[in-house]
Amino acid sequence: MIYRNFRLNCIFRIILIVINIFAFFFVVFRLTFNITPIILLFLIIVQTILLIRYIEKTNFYLTNFLEAIRFSEFTGTFQISGLGKSYDELKKSFANVMSDFQKIRVEKEQQQHYLKNVIQHIGIGLVAYGKNGKVEMINNAAKKLFRIYNLKNIQNLKEFSSDLTEKLMNIKPGEKALLKIQDEEDLLQLSLNSTEFKIGVNSITLVSIQNIQSEMEKQEFEAWQKLIRVLTHEIMNSITPIASLSDTIENMLDSVNLEHQNEETDETLEDIKSAIKTIGRRSDGLVHFVQSYRNLTKIPTPNYEILPLQKLFGNIKNLLEKQLEEKKITFITNISPKSLELTADENLIEQILINLLKNAAEALKDTKDAQIELYATLGDRGKVLISVKDNGQGILPDVLDKVFIPFFTTKQTGSGIGLSLSKQMMRLHGGTISCVSKPDVETIFTLKF
Repeated sequence: MIYRNFRLNCIFRIILIVINIFAFFFVVFRLTFNITPIILLFLIIVQTILLIRYIEKTNFYLTNFLEAIRFSEFTGTFQISGLGKSYDELKKSFANVMSDFQKIRVEKEQQQHYLKNVIQHIGIGLVAYGKNGKVEMINNAAKKLFRIYNLKNIQNLKEFSSDLTEKLMNIKPGEKALLKIQDEEDLLQLSLNSTEFKIGVNSITLVSIQNIQSEMEKQEFEAWQKLIRVLTHEIMNSITPIASLSDTIENMLDSVNLEHQNEETDETLEDIKSAIKTIGRRSDGLVHFVQSYRNLTKIPTPNYEILPLQKLFGNIKNLLEKQLEEKKITFITNISPKSLELTADENLIEQILINLLKNAAEALKDTKDAQIELYATLGDRGKVLISVKDNGQGILPDVLDKVFIPFFTTKQTGSGIGLSLSKQMMRLHGGTISCVSKPDVETIFTLKF
């Protein structure tokens, strides 16, 4: 008979065991049956085992419940029925606890999903890694910056930059650092910011990495423009009266009629006129010089249009090919793919390329088998790249960082504004211009849009 009440079931089983025990001793000491005591002893053992197993069902359910918590498995249910009111309460408590854990788990997963999306969509590169360099997390911005799909260890960044790898492995908590990296056609100015935290006994280093090259260029050119405005204003205010006064004095000297003229006074007068003319000529030269630098602060706003590169290259080829042939320079153009286009101001981009090509031609003055290549392609990051490459004398490493600085030039007759003007035009297009050079091998100027 199966009883629904656990207590009565246990009492009934205990009473049966007690009756069997009394019957066993009664048969052993009062009767002479041989087989009956054995049967009774077997029944006592079986009933005792069944009682223990029946009682241990509670431990079984409790063990399953704790294992579910241990392994975060909250989808199961506990079927406890037919054991009385107290076990119905236990079943209800189990169900409530499981329900609460399920809610906590869902909320935790939602928070993790939210934080993961924030980390992956933030524009600053983030990398978290252990002391051994094992990467725990890397977001999409960092992958895009390093041009990788996945990163398991910081040491794997050596192909991208050994300097960056060394810095990341040795950076201290709270340290900020700047690192300049030449990545093929791109010059990267990386700002690193480090912090450290612990997960259990493991120390994790979290580093934010941001390319601030464009922002630095913007601030640099704004500073140059402010300086140029102030300098040109002050210089013009000083030079203009000098030029005007020198003209006036020269006219006055021409009209002077000395009463006691002699050879000595005539000679002195001519020296004065010559000096005044020199002052006037140099003043006019300085005025022209200053006005040319004002161009750095007066670049027109780009007039954007869809520009097929075949058309752009064709125009440039028509303008310069004959001049380059006269200088015995081979001129090659290449566009891949042929249908490549960009949105830009045709006149400004044409001006930049003409300036770069003329510079390249000058660099090839004493080069045998001189060659200039003008080519366009899509870069690894999907940006349009236009490059001017020559096999001339090249640019020395200590000069390379200065070629875009206003007023800096290595030419005897150069003004030092051509490349800085080109860089500012590219900045107005939201792009950059960079240079890599191997002396006596090749020099490449690259426009990146």
